This record gives sequence, C-alpha cells and structure tokens, in this order.
Amino acid sequence: MSYLQVTWTDPATRARGYLVIDRLVRGVSSGGLRMRAGCTLDEVRGLAEGMTAKEALNYDPGARYVPLGGAKGGIDFDPYDPRAKDVLTAYLFAMSPYIERFWTMGEDLGLRQSTIDEAIEKIGLQSSIQAVYPLLDDEQKARRRLADAFAVTVDGVSLDELVGGYGVAEAALVGIEHLDLHNPTAFVQGFGSMGGATARYLARAGVRVVGLADVHGVVANPDGLDVETLLLSRDPHGGIDRAKLRETDVQLDGDKWLDVEADVLVPAATSYAINAGNAKSVRAKLIVEAANMPVTAEAEELIDALVIPDVVANSATNSWWWWTLFGDIEPTAESAFAKIGTNMRRLVAKIVATDHPRATAAQIAADAVEEIEQRF
Repeated sequence: MSYLQVTWTDPATRARGYLVIDRLVRGVSSGGLRMRAGCTLDEVRGLAEGMTAKEALNYDPGARYVPLGGAKGGIDFDPYDPRAKDVLTAYLFAMSPYIERFWTMGEDLGLRQSTIDEAIEKIGLQSSIQAVYPLLDDEQKARRRLADAFAVTVDGVSLDELVGGYGVAEAALVGIEHLDLHNPTAFVQGFGSMGGATARYLARAGVRVVGLADVHGVVANPDGLDVETLLLSRDPHGGIDRAKLRETDVQLDGDKWLDVEADVLVPAATSYAINAGNAKSVRAKLIVEAANMPVTAEAEELIDALVIPDVVANSATNSWWWWTLFGDIEPTAESAFAKIGTNMRRLVAKIVATDHPRATAAQIAADAVEEIEQRF
C-alpha cells in the first residue's frame, strides 16, 4: 500500500494530475514528474513502486548517499499543447507542500528539467529537490556540486541529458556480452534524453543503430544511422530533423517501429509500448527497458528475449543526482561515467546470470529496502 496518493484537477483545463509517494526514507522520497495525455493514477502508482526499487538497487552501505523512498508524479495532458506550461505550473503549486518537505522530483516523459525549474522558480520554491536539503552535511557545497555537474557538456550535449542513456547503453552492452551477440544491431524507440544518449553510447561502442523512432515516425538504415548528427540536431522534445537524414536512410510510419529488424530493442519512450497486442512482432534477442514500464507482464510472457528491467537499466539518472549531491562522485563527466559504468555492469551481470532477471532485481531491491529500514 502506498504511503500517500493525491489526485488533482486543474481548474482551467480540467486536466488531472497525480502524486504517489510509495515510501519515505528519512522522511523523503524521490521520483520524477511526467506529462502525457492518458496518464493514470494506476500508472503513477506503478512508477512510484518502481522508484522505491530503483533507489534501493544502488544502496551502498559505505556511501554518503542513502537511497530515498520512491515516488512519482503524473499529469494527464498533452505536453505539446500550448497550455502545457500553465498546467505544469498549476500542478506544482498545488503539490508545493509535498515538494517542500517530502518529494524530490525532476524530469520524466514529456517534461524537461529546465521547464520544471522555470515553473518551480515561478511559484516561489527553492528547488525541485529541496526536500532532501536537510539531509545534507553542507547544503551550499552540495548544491554547488550539482550546479557544476549540470554545467558540464560532453560533445555538445549536457551531462544531465547523457547519464541516464549512458547507463542504459552499459546495461545493453552487458546483455550483448551475456548473449554473445556478434556485430549486434540496435533499435531505439524514443530519442529524448534517455533514448538519444543510449543511441550515442551504443554507436560509440560499435553497436550499429539501425533504427530510431520519435513522435513523428521511424527512421532506419540497415547499415546504421548517423546517430551523432541526428542527436545534435534534434528538437527539445526529441524530434529528429528529417533534413539531416542521408539518401540511404528510409522513413516509416510510427506504427512500423517493430518492423525494423535489430538484435537489441530499447523502448525509451512511453509505458506499455510493448503489450499483448504487439508482443509477437518483437524479434529482438535483447530488450533493455530505458522507459519506465515499457513492457507489460503479459507481453513479457510472450517474448522470447532477455529483458533487462527498467528499475536497473534506467536507474543512472536518479542515482547520478544523488551521488553528485551527497559527494560520492565529483561533478565531472569522467567521475559520473565511471561510477555509472561500474554500478550498471555489476547489477546487470548479477541479474542476467539468473533465469528471471526481473524477479532477481526485485529481490535485490527488497533486501536493500529491509537493510535500509533496519539501519534508519
């Protein structure tokens, strides 16, 4: 049972919004805020439960950072609607008592951190993560570390937009090694922060990215896409600039994303993207869940592929914030990537060595939660 559930209605648009705090650790919870048309309370509740596991999986008794409880926010509204910023601001104002004391939050599907930060400032709060400040040894130094980290760019892309996808790519590479895939190919569904960085670091590791999907459709090339050019020219919502495609690249309708043959499939967009209705179209040998809950339980039963679950694969963004803020890593790309790579490879190697990676990850998280609760 969740610790807290809140349902909100925007008086101007009648949009619905939700907050679920699954668990508090030392009085605080952590989890992002998403905006998408069709977002439901059940969805947000499932995401909040996943955040508890995601936090706990990176527990290190010797670290300064102690995993927080899990939470999630969701707004049922189209992020492309011109009224989206007003809806976001109204939602955050309504949730401000929780943000002040209990809920640390950041970007998720449909929202960028800069947009959230703008709204947070507008309603008079210090930060989207201010609830964690009382747990810091030196708040000012900690906030400076995080600000310094957010100022870092790596080859034209800010570090905060890369850490999550770097972790997904590392998870995929462990899966590729485990399955002994030779000359592997990959398809990435979604080209925002998570999908874009995943594609970049898979390509840099020698994996041929043969297809990408964004809100406008699919682009593909069996010889591999020019990921770097497409990454640096995408729009703020992860849209691919079709003018940057090469003559040999092809464009397909958005519903054809499972038609592109690839060894590795990375769903990095919406929840429930792979479901009972399309599971039989999946031909990949490895699925790495970059999005939250992209594969339904029914679909996973029908798929003949190794699935690396979201609570492991996409946990790097969340952990990077806290490792940096609490001082477990330096505010540099080198420190971030080293820590993410080490943790991700350790976790993924542990779960893929078993017959049921998702269940194994859940058990590791449950054991960590129990240890944390006993300690605190």
